[in-house]
Amino acid sequence: MKSLINSLLLSISLLAAPLSAQEIQPDNPFPRVKFTTSHGEIVVELNRHRAPLTVKNFLKFVDIGSYNGTIFHRIVPGFVVQGGGYDAELRAKTTGSPIPNESGNGLKNKYGTIAMARETDPHTATRQFFFNVQDNPSLDPEDGWGYAVFGSIVSGYETLEKLAEVESQPFHAATGWRDYPTEPPVLIRAEILPPQ
Repeated sequence: MKSLINSLLLSISLLAAPLSAQEIQPDNPFPRVKFTTSHGEIVVELNRHRAPLTVKNFLKFVDIGSYNGTIFHRIVPGFVVQGGGYDAELRAKTTGSPIPNESGNGLKNKYGTIAMARETDPHTATRQFFFNVQDNPSLDPEDGWGYAVFGSIVSGYETLEKLAEVESQPFHAATGWRDYPTEPPVLIRAEILPPQ
C-alpha cells in the first residue's frame, strides 16, 4: 500500500511540475521569447543548433518566470544593455550552476544579438544576459574565450534603442557598480512564444 501511495504521489508531482527546458518545444531549433519591458517589447529568436546548453539554461529561467520583475542593471552607451540578475530592490536572483561557455559557436557579438554575461572565468555564466547595442568584436573569441551569443532580436529594435539611451551613473555608491542606470528599466515579463 505504501509503495502504491508513493507511486501515486510521484505521478502527481510529475504532472504538476513545470516542463524542463529540454522539453520546451523540443522540435523547434529556433524558439522565440518575448520580453515585455518598461520601455516596450523585444522578441528574440534563440539558436539551439549553435548554443544548445545556453538556450536550454535560458529557457529554464523563462519557463519558471524567474526573469519577470528583474531590472536592466547595467547600461553602457554604444556597447551593451545587461539584465536578468536582480530585482528592483537589487536582490540577486537564484542562479543555479554555471554553464559551459559556448562562445566558439560561430555566432558573433553583433548589433541586436543576445549573449550571456559572465565573470572573468569563461565558464561562470548562469542567468544574466546582455543585448549588444553595436557590433562588439572585442567580445568574440579570438585567442581565448568570448561571450556566448545564443540568439538575436527579430522585432523590437526600437525598444533596444530606448533601453540603450537610459542614463547611467559612472559609479553607483551603494553597490560599487559601474554603469548603473539612474532609473533602471524593468523586464516586466519574459515568455516563450508558440512555434511559428
